[in-house]
Amino acid sequence: MAANQKIFDQMSGALAGLDRNPQAVRQRVVALEQVLERAFTVPGTQMKIGLDAIVGLVPVVGDWITGAMSAYLIWEARNLGMSKWQLARMSGNVAFDTLVGMVPFAGDLFDFVFKSNSKNLRIIKAHLDKYHPGTVTLEAERLR
Repeated sequence: MAANQKIFDQMSGALAGLDRNPQAVRQRVVALEQVLERAFTVPGTQMKIGLDAIVGLVPVVGDWITGAMSAYLIWEARNLGMSKWQLARMSGNVAFDTLVGMVPFAGDLFDFVFKSNSKNLRIIKAHLDKYHPGTVTLEAERLR
């Protein structure tokens, strides 16, 4: 039991930088959404893509990896106390994106169009705007 407590304390210390206040959560989810959906511009176009589309090119495993990364947004939403309905909608977005993304070729094209993390970010922002209006920042508003 003591060994487990020691490991827990070490992990808690490592995660101490993850502030749980709504402003910090907003910054983290906006940053993750940007990495997953809008990190790169396709050369010669204005189209933005992220790791979701790029890693999703790896058959099956890539979609599971990005699905797990997307699940982090849902975890943060749960920690904010969002409703079960909102969490279910977000989970549905991620599940749909992950499952369709596994279809060869068509799934890869789908990943360029259906941006589940952007949809989930809008749900989280709506909650934060309603229940934590002090979290709105110019940077966060610019990304809407």
